[in-house]
Amino acid sequence: MGIVDDLQRARVAFERRDWAVAYERLTAVDREPGHGLGPDELMTLATAAFLLGDPDACIRALQRGYRLRIDEGDVLGAIRFAFWLARVFNGRGEMAVGSGWAARGQRLLVGLPEDVVERGYLRIHDFFRCLDSEDFAGALAAGDDIVAMARRHGDPDLLAQGLVCEGRLLLYAGRVPEGLALMDEAMVGVAAGELSPIFAGTVYCAMIEGCQEVLDFARAAAWTAALTRWCDTQPDLVPFTGQCAVHRGQILRLHAAYPEALSEFEDACRRYASNGMDVAAGLAMGERGDVLRIRGDLPAAEASYEEASGFGYEAQPGRALLMIARGRVPAAIAAVRRLLAEAGDPVHRSRLLAGAVEVLVAGDAVSEAEAAAVELSTIATGFGCPGLRAAAAYCSALAALAADDPDRALPQARLAARLWSELRAPYEVARAKVLVGRAVRLLGDEDSAAAEFAAACRSFAEIGAGPARLEVEKLIGRSTAGGLTGRELEVLRLVAAGNSNTEIARRLVLSDKTVARHLTNIFTKLSVPSRTAAAAYARDHDLL
Repeated sequence: MGIVDDLQRARVAFERRDWAVAYERLTAVDREPGHGLGPDELMTLATAAFLLGDPDACIRALQRGYRLRIDEGDVLGAIRFAFWLARVFNGRGEMAVGSGWAARGQRLLVGLPEDVVERGYLRIHDFFRCLDSEDFAGALAAGDDIVAMARRHGDPDLLAQGLVCEGRLLLYAGRVPEGLALMDEAMVGVAAGELSPIFAGTVYCAMIEGCQEVLDFARAAAWTAALTRWCDTQPDLVPFTGQCAVHRGQILRLHAAYPEALSEFEDACRRYASNGMDVAAGLAMGERGDVLRIRGDLPAAEASYEEASGFGYEAQPGRALLMIARGRVPAAIAAVRRLLAEAGDPVHRSRLLAGAVEVLVAGDAVSEAEAAAVELSTIATGFGCPGLRAAAAYCSALAALAADDPDRALPQARLAARLWSELRAPYEVARAKVLVGRAVRLLGDEDSAAAEFAAACRSFAEIGAGPARLEVEKLIGRSTAGGLTGRELEVLRLVAAGNSNTEIARRLVLSDKTVARHLTNIFTKLSVPSRTAAAAYARDHDLL
């Protein structure tokens, strides 16, 4: 096969998003004596390497392309290579090197006309530098420049990136409807196939992350499905697949599909860790810990949160809620007070306030809980996102019940149940029903309370939310032993003591098969997934 044929095959493969073939063909040409790749082919090679998850090969190709452009006297072309080198180095955490390449690009701009599109690309780095240093005015100015230059030059990549930058900044300023509108506009170019692959993946993920941050689950679900389809058309794709798995897991968690959500989070962590994206891997582990906590596997949740911390991610408020589940109330209250003192913008505060209200109520800090619930309601009204409105209504009801005000709690609890039901979130619906039951019980309507508790208990049992089910059973008046028989309690205590099935069978004079059946019944009744979780339940409920 000749060089011309190889180059043509590489171009065709690149156009059909077959990154492995494109990379292979271009590398074959580059190895031919006397036939090194030109700058355009090196940019294609670098893009294919990036999308295959090989940043080192990407960087080598970009550095060669930069040098060729300099040697040719093509300053604008060199600036493009400098931009991408800064982008790749920053993306893998080598910020000093990335900043150096961005600065080199800026130096090359000296003496060039003001209105060149390359200036807009370098402004992307300015935007993130300002954002990292909390220079929000500078970031907004950079975002405005990016969008203006993109529109003048008709550059879809630059326009989408600029709109996303401006949109995320408006979210953090509390101007959520405006921010989401800009991000929707950015997604028009993605959906129309106007963007190059790296920018398309970046914009997809930025959009979904923004939606998750403000609990706009409908948007998040729609764009997660679109991102999944986009990734599926590129079987060799490595970047963005970890983000895609996290986003799928978040939607599955909302719908209480917990085993599937755990699988997605674990897959995401593997993908992130293999690419050196530690903080992102920490996010996946934090999400995994939240699901394990809901299911009652507290030791595994703690281990997941610890792993998230090791990746540099603080899994809050999930970790504070785990402290509550383990009886460490003062530590949990101290944690949420610190977190709220540190969080400044309304988006990040909104992600903490719901958990903070639960922790503060558990610690009888009722006035603080009420203040936090009021703040969350104010933010939710401004944002207008159904998920956040549902969370705010739940917290308002919870705080009102803590203040012995069922009249104020009842309408908020019912609103929360309705909003969560519209979002198809069975765990959250059941939690809201518990608050409805508590409110009507305080108002003297015991029959309605019993109906609400029974419905919530069934839901928790169906989805495997063991701790929540047991709390409802206490309200109903059932045994805190989870309905275990005497023999099952004996087996549970021996499991908690570290005995194997064979050892338990010998001590109780049972067959291994009978012990296994008892364990299956124990797991079902306690809504726990494992021996470790069952042992933790026994310890937490004084059954040993």
